[in-house]
Amino acid sequence: MLLLISGGNPIETYIEKWAPVAVEEMYRSGVPASITLAQGILESRYGLSELASKGNNHFGIKCHKDWKGRTMAYDDDAKGECFRVYDSAQESFRDHSDFLRYRDRYKFLFEFDTKDYKSWAYGLKKAGYATDPNYPAKLIKYIEDYGLSRYDSMTLDDFESEDLNSGDGKSLNIKDSKGGSKASGESVSRKGDSGSQHQKKPKMSRKERRQAKAAEKAAEKAAKKAESEDAGSEAGGKAAVSKDEEPHIPDSPLSLEAPKKVDKSTLEEFRFSLSREVYSRNGVPFVLSVEGETYESIAMSYNLFLKEILRFNDLKAPEKLLPGTVVYIQAKKNQCRKGLDKYIVGEEEESLRDICQRFGVKMSSIVKMNGFDAGYVPGEGDTILLRGKVSAK
Repeated sequence: MLLLISGGNPIETYIEKWAPVAVEEMYRSGVPASITLAQGILESRYGLSELASKGNNHFGIKCHKDWKGRTMAYDDDAKGECFRVYDSAQESFRDHSDFLRYRDRYKFLFEFDTKDYKSWAYGLKKAGYATDPNYPAKLIKYIEDYGLSRYDSMTLDDFESEDLNSGDGKSLNIKDSKGGSKASGESVSRKGDSGSQHQKKPKMSRKERRQAKAAEKAAEKAAKKAESEDAGSEAGGKAAVSKDEEPHIPDSPLSLEAPKKVDKSTLEEFRFSLSREVYSRNGVPFVLSVEGETYESIAMSYNLFLKEILRFNDLKAPEKLLPGTVVYIQAKKNQCRKGLDKYIVGEEEESLRDICQRFGVKMSSIVKMNGFDAGYVPGEGDTILLRGKVSAK
């Protein structure tokens, strides 16, 4: 267990304070924790800007037409612009995630892997989040100087429960299997009280410039794709599986994936209700429905939107819930853990969604991984990969 203690650097203090929230938001929304933290550092001047200190606004999000909450006037691109005000900084982090998730112009970002912070950085600029031409480079510099990408590989289990109450200013207790990584410091000059930062454009090696250019092109390509086609459509095609990489077939997948009860002491991290049993499969928490429940009522119990819980369970619209139905309350994983490499369909009739619910894996990932057509229906004897690389189209 590595204990990270603030050494007086305000940026490190900010990271220690808000990293658990960024990781929680990553698993709730799909926005990389490294990107959330880097944007928070840059946009809020590591929590010291006027917007952050007076309005709990850490991401410089303006009012827009759909905002119904409190507001404050602030001089930004123009004098006296309208900015959102939050009751807590945690609300700002959540609204930032939802702001990216539910606006069409940012939709293409979620095609990038959560560990591909460079594509996310260039994609944010491409989508118009900021006007500063150096915005991607600044985000990348913070991520690399402070090792923020390590949070993209973490789970909430990597933090001590007391630190996940978020925003209490305590140091973080982080499990570090590699002995920990010490992030280097960075000097950032500040001018006035506008919340803006003045720093030299980071120098990049030839290799880094090539990588940045590739990430920028990938973001541009994904943005064009999002504009020209329905993001929900997925083409078919058979997956090519190398014989040299034939996955291991476990003797009994179901016995390996028996539901496990979740330790209730950790549930406060997710703001989950403690009044019912919560189970875990493939590391994803779920509940078993009871008589009279609906997806909407379960969503309300766990502070989720209806469309969130539908997405977590691979549904486009609510359906009748039978008692004992598995309902995931967090996004499923992209693949199964090691040892559960593939599944062979048996005699019992089951849909692809049934299989994905059984193993706690996103249906979109299984479709891509196996190269299935949109209308694929599992048949007896079919082999379905549960982990591995996504097939090339």
